[in-house]
Amino acid sequence: MLFLGKVIKSLAIGTVFGVAIGMMVLPELDRKTQRNIRRTSKKLRCAAGDAYDNILDYIN
Repeated sequence: MLFLGKVIKSLAIGTVFGVAIGMMVLPELDRKTQRNIRRTSKKLRCAAGDAYDNILDYIN
């Protein structure tokens, strides 16, 4: 269980850094690229939420 906590903590830290870098880079990109990034990030958030739910179901 301790290992899972470290994994989740590492993922959260990576997400924070990724968002921070994205916020710095995104304004310099054209609209089409920004739209593609937003769409992809929405899909990834949904996939991550599904994976999280599956992990919780597996644990319980």
